Amino acid sequence: RRRGSVGRERREGFDFFFYFFVIVVIQQQQQPQQQQQQEQQQKDGDATTPDDDETTPAATTTAPSAMDEEAATVTEAINELITETDTLRDIASASRAKAEREQKEREDAEEWRKNIDVTALQNQLLRIAASTDRGQYANSMEKEEVLRLVESLEATATEIAPHKPPSPSSDDTTTPLLPPPLIGTWSLLYSTTQLFRSSPFFLAGRSTCRTPDQVKQYDWFCDMHRVALAISNIGNVRQIVKANGRLVNEFEVKVGSVPFLGEVLPRVRYSGGWPVTVDGAIVSSADVSPVNLMEESSYRFGREGSSNDGVDESDVEDIQSSGRRRKVVAEWDLHMDTVQIKGSNIPLLRNLLDNPNVRLKSRDLSNLLEQSVDSYTTPRPKLYTTYVDDGMRIVRDEDDHVFIYGRVSESEEESDYKGVMADLGVGKLLEGFNDAVTKF
Repeated sequence: RRRGSVGRERREGFDFFFYFFVIVVIQQQQQPQQQQQQEQQQKDGDATTPDDDETTPAATTTAPSAMDEEAATVTEAINELITETDTLRDIASASRAKAEREQKEREDAEEWRKNIDVTALQNQLLRIAASTDRGQYANSMEKEEVLRLVESLEATATEIAPHKPPSPSSDDTTTPLLPPPLIGTWSLLYSTTQLFRSSPFFLAGRSTCRTPDQVKQYDWFCDMHRVALAISNIGNVRQIVKANGRLVNEFEVKVGSVPFLGEVLPRVRYSGGWPVTVDGAIVSSADVSPVNLMEESSYRFGREGSSNDGVDESDVEDIQSSGRRRKVVAEWDLHMDTVQIKGSNIPLLRNLLDNPNVRLKSRDLSNLLEQSVDSYTTPRPKLYTTYVDDGMRIVRDEDDHVFIYGRVSESEEESDYKGVMADLGVGKLLEGFNDAVTKF
């Protein structure tokens, strides 16, 4: 406090001398003009005759009037300087108060993060994820609890190690495009929407929607797509993030090849299906362009279930006041590339599907449409990583859908499906029958 009062005394003393200096300078500038006026008045006085004495009082009253005007001008200039100085002092004071307030908020947030048991939050998430099959069968209470846990984890998100990717024109092939904490193989543990919407293909499909009505139509399509897959079982859903900026999504699925035996063999009174399945993995790939890494001002505003495209400025204040804001650890633009079916166990069809030339080259198709249709633009969906540590990563899409991933390994290798036999699983069925029944 003593230092503060001394500082104020010094500033007040500085202001006094500053004003005094301004007054002296103005007076010095005005002295020659006053001296000239006095000399001119003296000459006029010497040149007058006694008969002109009646005009002398008027002349003598002119000089004081001019001096009064000059004094008023000086006073006005000093008042303006005082006002400007006070304004600058108020701005500096407000800036200091804002900096102190932000520092206090950072310190409070850091202290709050220290008191959060991150491991306990993650364990609760994992329990719900396991009991609801990655969120597919979660009820409303479980969904709300997951969002609460997710937001608590997001609040503890810290800045990842500084990473400067190589410039596009650089020949550097050793420096990774993406920061190391995000690189590796991740398995989808929980999703607040359909599991397949974590794929770049479906993310790109959503990004083509331009109006709320189109978004609703796309959501309905995804709902119906999941209903159509009711007879299928979704296996592993993996995401491989590569250092070179490549993102690969592997979506494994099993479908009953003949759902009902009674429809094929009428004499067989059995309503079940064949114990064989059609297996395969839908593999989609995209290139990642890092948009932003966490900074103090890197906040993303959003509300669950609503698009963040084109948020009006009038809505930002409401979103801010609602408290629903979060730091973004990493923001990505995705450029969809290819879709391919791998590891199919369908005889004859397997060789065809494994051929790289058979894969869907959606990027080439988008480029063609962009050149042919004026209103078409290549979709660039965004992904926001809002939390990451050694074992867990939380991602949100542009609709604020949450995808929770668990780290499988640091490997960037895609899954190898060459070991899958193209026999609809009959070989494995016969092998099991032999081990359990015939025992040859």
